[in-house]
Amino acid sequence: MKEQVAVPKAEFRSYYGRPVLKPPVWEWKIPAYLFTGGLSAGSALLGAGADLTGRPVLRRASRAGALGALAASMYLLVADLGRPERFLHMLRVAKPSSPMSVGTWILVAYGPGAGVAGVAELVPRRWRGTLPGRLLGRLARPAGLSAAAFAPGVASYTAVLLSQTAVPAWQSAHRQLPFVFTGSAAASGAGWGMVWAPVAEAGPARRLAVLGAAAELMASKVVDQRLGLVSQAYTTGKAHRLRKWSEYLTLGGAAGALAGRRSRAVQVVSGLALLAGSALQRFGVFEAGVESTKDPRYVVVPQRDAINRASGR
Repeated sequence: MKEQVAVPKAEFRSYYGRPVLKPPVWEWKIPAYLFTGGLSAGSALLGAGADLTGRPVLRRASRAGALGALAASMYLLVADLGRPERFLHMLRVAKPSSPMSVGTWILVAYGPGAGVAGVAELVPRRWRGTLPGRLLGRLARPAGLSAAAFAPGVASYTAVLLSQTAVPAWQSAHRQLPFVFTGSAAASGAGWGMVWAPVAEAGPARRLAVLGAAAELMASKVVDQRLGLVSQAYTTGKAHRLRKWSEYLTLGGAAGALAGRRSRAVQVVSGLALLAGSALQRFGVFEAGVESTKDPRYVVVPQRDAINRASGR
């Protein structure tokens, strides 16, 4: 007869039921910063395409949107940092191993192109014949193409930044979050273009909307299904509600992009739905990260499973 184990298998617990990790101290400004940065990147990419294909209204709206969203993004980032000089201090070094440092320099490389292209569209018509106006007009295309070249990095670097933290929900999704954020950025930039461009010019925006929405939704499903226990941080509570509404709006916006080829009203509503869905996606991912630091299971169980796999148990 086999002897029974006298001591039962231990169950983990944290001290006095307190969290193992400190929740992120970031406020709503950070998920808003994630959204506006993605919107700027998506708009810059669409603006460059509109410029090369002769769609002036879509080009103007996208370039101006890229500049406005970038300005909002930088304001939110600096406001969360508390002091503007903290951002400037990050420019003192370039550290390839640091996502924060790399992201800062991507923004520095992206900003001038998005700024020049956006300002060129906002110059009053009566000033465009002046020397500064003509100079801006000539620089607008190369500046817009430069911004478009760095736009994928702007859209995805924040996902890498989040996944390099100790927050379980973000760290466990390090393979999927860049695809979620990049797809969301494309969908939001397309949504912005659909709101402002006439139906005749909005074809590229509608196609980008479908592609971006598909990438975002598929990557989000992977997050929900393949992270093991940590997936529960995304599929329960407030994070689940935010992301579920994001899914409905993004799916509806993509469907409207396909169906609204002749209807200006459908196109505008679909664009607004894509913008709202993208924003809710960022807030949902942020909320999942915060919640995952509050429950010790999300920290201890994945670590224990990894140790067991390494030891062959």
